[in-house]
Amino acid sequence: MSSVLTIAGYGLREALRRKVFAVVLLLTVAFLGLFWLANHFLFEHIDNVAPPAGIDARGFAGATIFGLAMFGTLFLGVVLAVFLTLGVVSGDAERGLLQPLIVRPVGRVTLLVARWLGAVAVCAPYVGLVYLGTMLITGLTGHWWPDNLVTPGVELAAGVAVVAALSLLGSVFLSSTANGIAIFMLFGAGLVAGLLGTIGHGLNSHQLERAAKIAAWLLPFEALYQDALRQLTAKTSGLTGFLLTLGPFGGGYTGGTAVRLWAVAYLLIVGTVAAIGFTRRDL
Repeated sequence: MSSVLTIAGYGLREALRRKVFAVVLLLTVAFLGLFWLANHFLFEHIDNVAPPAGIDARGFAGATIFGLAMFGTLFLGVVLAVFLTLGVVSGDAERGLLQPLIVRPVGRVTLLVARWLGAVAVCAPYVGLVYLGTMLITGLTGHWWPDNLVTPGVELAAGVAVVAALSLLGSVFLSSTANGIAIFMLFGAGLVAGLLGTIGHGLNSHQLERAAKIAAWLLPFEALYQDALRQLTAKTSGLTGFLLTLGPFGGGYTGGTAVRLWAVAYLLIVGTVAAIGFTRRDL
């Protein structure tokens, strides 16, 4: 246990040296500031809006803008997770920092587990705080609150943990630059698949919807993100609830207990493949 804590601390000190947290902090402050302005102007005259019959203007606007905030939160969490993990194996090996860490009794598997836990220990609270901040901004400014307050934030943090595991896996086989590009491309592909699935859901295209669900299961951070969106308006019914499921940020259609269990199994699979690949790699 002491070895795990030591290696996790080493990873965090390395991130501090590279000013990773400073970059993420600046991005976060800018994001929250712009999000507050968006809420201020959006809800300033919302009561004067006359929506079509059956649509709750405040509920529709609140769910949509907070769904957009969840996308921003997920993106910032992924940026932080990738920065913390993209060079764990290849990058540190190239700089000669890895070899002293994997001698007995620490070992390679322990190093991977420790670096993943260290990244999650930073990213999960970060995502939770940004999620809480955006929820308070929306709730206090627009007087709208999600139907489920906690579950969406937990699922966003879990999605970032999945991305961190994929980044660690990539660092075993790819250089730092190639791994960073690959992870962000996977992240983008998952989001595009979710968007296409939303379009397919709205157009009642079963083929497109099925393909998006398969992609979400292959990249479960997208499935968790979709489930988090679904939890925002789980109790919203009528025409407002229907319209929210058609938008990319207002609601989701993929999720449930099976997705959450699969995300846990997926982490174990990715971790096993990374451990096998790392033990066979010649440093």
